[in-house]
Order: sequence, then structure tokens, then C-alpha cells
Amino acid sequence: MTLYYRDDAVQVTSESIRAGGHVIALSDVTFVWHARGQTTLAVRGRVLGRGVLVLLLSLPPLVAVVCVLSLAWSAQDRGNWQLALIILAACAVGALALTPFLEIPLGWLDRSYERGSHVHELWVQHHGREDLLVRTPDALRFGQIYRAVQRAVEQQGDH
Repeated sequence: MTLYYRDDAVQVTSESIRAGGHVIALSDVTFVWHARGQTTLAVRGRVLGRGVLVLLLSLPPLVAVVCVLSLAWSAQDRGNWQLALIILAACAVGALALTPFLEIPLGWLDRSYERGSHVHELWVQHHGREDLLVRTPDALRFGQIYRAVQRAVEQQGDH
């Protein structure tokens, strides 16, 4: 027996798929497919949080561009370029010093994309019935489960 995937709720082996209280022998599976399920509140919150995070990461550079243009415009009017260059240099050094701290919110953003923006469902047809085996908003986990089922069914077909 080959183990293709296992977590707390799902186990895919070369003999069966165990998920959601179902145990289905691979020899009984005639068709496997995935579908997009109804969006949950958690998924909507994740997408909204991602949008807020993108907005918060985008605002400082936009404000900086407006400030630089404003500073250049006022320096041109007054002919005082030395003060403008000192301010610009100080801001550039400050921005470079704060750049490593972007790792934290960018990591959050990466993880939100890994988790996905939809609810995924894994369906199988066996004995003439269609059963929903897995329903999850976690895109990474769903992909691992779906690929494990595909491999198991392909191996079953080779025997």
C-alpha cells in the first residue's frame, strides 16, 4: 500500500480515499473532479484583508512621490536646492533602513495568496453516486489532496 497524502481529515492511499467520514475504494472510483464551491465569510475576509494590505503597502510610495514632486517644485521656486537635496537624501536613507521590515507584510500577502480566494471542492463518482469528499478554502492543501487522488487513480488504472 502506497500513501499519497495524509492529514487529520484526509488520507489517500493506493487502495482507498478516506475523507469526510467516507471510505471509498479506488477500484470503485469511476470519475474524479473538482469544482469551485460557495464562497465563505472567511474567504471573503481573506480577500478583503489582502486588499487592505495592498492599499497600505501602496500608499507610502505614492505619498513619497507626491512629496518629492512638491519639494522639487518649491525648491525650484525658491532656488534652494541644497535643503531639498538634504531632505531627499534623509528620506532615501530612512526608506532603505525600513525596507527589511517589509518582509513581514509581504509574507502575510504571500500566505494569503497561497491559501487562495475560493472554496474548492473535490468530488468523486463511484457506484453511480456522486460524493463530495473535501471542501476547503485552503488552495494549497486542496491542490495537494487533489494531486494525490489523481496519482492514486492513475496508478490504479495502470494495474
